[in-house]
Amino acid sequence: MTETLIRAASYVVSMDDDRRILRDVDVLLRDGQIADIGPDLHTSGEVIDASACVVTPGLVNTHHHLYQTLTRAVPAAQNALLFGWLQTLYPIWARFTPEHMFVSAQIGLAELALSGCTLSSDHLYLYPNGTRLEDTIAAAAEVGLRFHPTRGAMSIGESDGGLPPDSLVEHEADILTDMVRVVDAFHDPSPGAMVRVGVAPCSPFSVSRDLMREAAVLARDKGVMMHTHLAENDEDIAYSLAQFGCRPGQYAEDLGWVGSDVWHAHCVKLDASEIDLFARTGTGVAHCPCSNCRLGSGIAPVRAMRDAGVPVGLGVDGSASNDAGNLVAEARQAMLLQRVSRGADAMSAMEALEIATRGGADILGRADCGRLAVGTRADVAIWDVSGIEAAGSWDPAALLLAGPTTVRDLFVEGRQVVRDGHVATFDLSAAIQRQNAMALALSEGA
Repeated sequence: MTETLIRAASYVVSMDDDRRILRDVDVLLRDGQIADIGPDLHTSGEVIDASACVVTPGLVNTHHHLYQTLTRAVPAAQNALLFGWLQTLYPIWARFTPEHMFVSAQIGLAELALSGCTLSSDHLYLYPNGTRLEDTIAAAAEVGLRFHPTRGAMSIGESDGGLPPDSLVEHEADILTDMVRVVDAFHDPSPGAMVRVGVAPCSPFSVSRDLMREAAVLARDKGVMMHTHLAENDEDIAYSLAQFGCRPGQYAEDLGWVGSDVWHAHCVKLDASEIDLFARTGTGVAHCPCSNCRLGSGIAPVRAMRDAGVPVGLGVDGSASNDAGNLVAEARQAMLLQRVSRGADAMSAMEALEIATRGGADILGRADCGRLAVGTRADVAIWDVSGIEAAGSWDPAALLLAGPTTVRDLFVEGRQVVRDGHVATFDLSAAIQRQNAMALALSEGA
């Protein structure tokens, strides 16, 4: 039996079913779960002092492209819209190797961990030069984060009217075969699983209708979740109307891509009928506010989605379109954008934090994560609010208004991943040097 006692937390923002905020209590972690929450608890294990701290559930990231941490701030892509941005970066990504994928995932997950994230999805949709999904799974195991990678894919290259170069697309039969392989090899449906695998054709403009339809059948046969990009910007809507004769929501519904086992990234341009469709079917949305700003895509109608009952989580998106991976900063941005578009009362700091915790966990099918309650997983973020960021705050629990953007301590499945503001599971400095050397080599060959 392994135990850790988080003692005397000034605030525990539980995100439990009653959304309780508790004062001056302890949190006991035992064998990967929350064993108790209350005053004056005892343990024979390690004790972590959390006085002058806010304790929250670990944050949940529902959309990322971890490989992109190697291509931040690429000059030719800095001011491009989505399609031009992709066309600039595809040739660079085509040179990636399994080592590039491992290191970029390692750095991206460490960055997420430092921002309070304990569970992250990843959408890997290109596999150049022998790359496989397990390159990222190995990185997650080293960092220590709970991981939900998705086997993405592109099958329509430039010669067939798609956006990606032909060198980055795969044959659809090979894609489906590898989807089966990675699900069988790595997906763990059990409670407390550290790895679950999803199926994720990249987007309506890079795969065929047949692949979308067959991937949905495969996913439901295997009992795994489904993910793709949808309705990201005006170009996306125009493409759907021109190529399919319908809006993205109708396209998704026709191919079986709605339901509680589906979540779509972005959805900036969903209209009222599509919002209603997603609400009726329980289809989830990964909201990526910083990336949507960076690429000029627009402000997703999150307030309207939430009011209609659409499940909404938060995503940092890839670090080539963000260009960061700080999830608590992303939550603040989500809150601010809704206020810009709908007024200062459109979204509270606590609602944005809920989207970033239990909202994301629910979208990924992880009701055992994203909240602090007895029996849920011991995924816990400890935020030190004694520093300058929260100085003078009347409400330290309102982290997104006045609080740190780096955790002091982070636990995943009861194991400490961040200690005193530093990643505790591997040599991060060495990994950063390795990534910088790789990025330099890529830039010199561009």
